[in-house]
Amino acid sequence: MATKPTILIVDDDPVQLNTVVSLLQKSYNCVPTTNGQMALKYLEAHTADIMLLDYNMPVMTGIEVLKQMQETEHAASIPVIFLTGVDDTEGEVSALRQGAVDYIVKPIRPAVLLTRVKNQLELAEHRRDLEYAIAERTEDLWRANERLKKREDATLHLLARITDMRDEDTGGHILRTTGYTEIIVKYLRADPNPPAGYEMSEEEAQSIIKCAQLHDLGKIAIPDSILLKPAKLTVEEFEVIKKHPIYGEHFFADFIKSDSEDPFLETAREITYSHHEKWNGTGYPLGIAGQAIPLSGRIVAVADVYDALVSERPYKKPFSHEKAAEIITSDSGKHFDPHLVEIFIAHQDEFIEVSKITDTSPKNEFAFSR
Repeated sequence: MATKPTILIVDDDPVQLNTVVSLLQKSYNCVPTTNGQMALKYLEAHTADIMLLDYNMPVMTGIEVLKQMQETEHAASIPVIFLTGVDDTEGEVSALRQGAVDYIVKPIRPAVLLTRVKNQLELAEHRRDLEYAIAERTEDLWRANERLKKREDATLHLLARITDMRDEDTGGHILRTTGYTEIIVKYLRADPNPPAGYEMSEEEAQSIIKCAQLHDLGKIAIPDSILLKPAKLTVEEFEVIKKHPIYGEHFFADFIKSDSEDPFLETAREITYSHHEKWNGTGYPLGIAGQAIPLSGRIVAVADVYDALVSERPYKKPFSHEKAAEIITSDSGKHFDPHLVEIFIAHQDEFIEVSKITDTSPKNEFAFSR
C-alpha cells in the first residue's frame, strides 16, 4: 500500500486548522501546527510533501516562515500554498514572488482546496521525476565524457610512444619534457597579473601540457639512417631533421580541416610547428620572432632544450644542471622567451626533480625501416 503524502498545515486559528485537517485527512497524512516555530521545529527532523501556511500569524508571519525554510536545503524544496483571510493582491504577489506555489483566500472552499493540493502534489512529483532523470542523464554524460578523456589521453600517449620508439636513445624525453612544460604552465597560471600575451585559461593550460608530449611527432617521417645515426649529423642531414616540425604540422592540419572548432588540435599543431622557433627570429621552420611565436611553442622550446642539454646522447655526454641553466640563461632574448626563462630560473629545483625521471617502458628491439 502506497504511503500517503504528508501535508504540514500551519494556522493559528484552531477552527480553520481543524477544518483543513478534516478535509484532507482521508487522502493525506496531515501534520497540524498552530504557529511557524512549531512548523520549523517539525521540519528539523522531518519533511513534508507540501505545506499549507497561514499568511497572517502572530510572532512569525507566513512569509517569515517561508524565508527560513528556503535557507534549509531539505525544506526549501517543499511546495508552499498560502492560506489567508484577506483578499489582498499585494500580499498574494509578495507570497508568489517569495516562492509560494499558490495562494488560497479563506473561507476555504473544499473542492478548491482539494484540487489545488492534488495539482501541486502532482506537479511536485513530476518535478522530482524530471530532476531524477536529469541527474541520471548528467551522470551518464559525465561517465561518457570521462571515457572519452581516457581514450584521448591514451591516444595522445600512444602517438607520443610511437615517436619515442623511433629513437632508443631518448628514453624518458617525452615524459620529462611534459613535466618541464607543466612547471612553466603552472607558474604562468599562478601569476595574478600576467604580462600581456601570457594570460591562460585552465583549459588552455591543460591542452598545452597534454600536447607537449607530441612536440616531436613529425620525427615519425624522418628516415632511420638520419634519426638513429649514432653520431653528429651533417649539415645536409640536419636540414632533413629540420623538416620534422613541418611534418607534424601537416599531420594535425589534416585533422583540423575535419574539426575546425577543436582548440585542442590547434594547440597540438602550434607546438609541433613552432617549438624550434627562436625569440630573435633565427629558428625554424618559419623564422618568426617574439610573441609571433605561439606561447605554447615558446614554453615547449625551453622544456625541450633543457632536457636535451641534461640528457646523454650518442654524440655527447649530459651537461650538469648548472651548465644547462647557464646556457638557457645566456640565450634569454635570443633563443628563448625572457619571461619564460625567468620562470625557469625561479623554479630550477623543480626542473632538477623532473630531470631524474626515466622511462621504464620496455624499448623496442627494432627500428621502423624506411
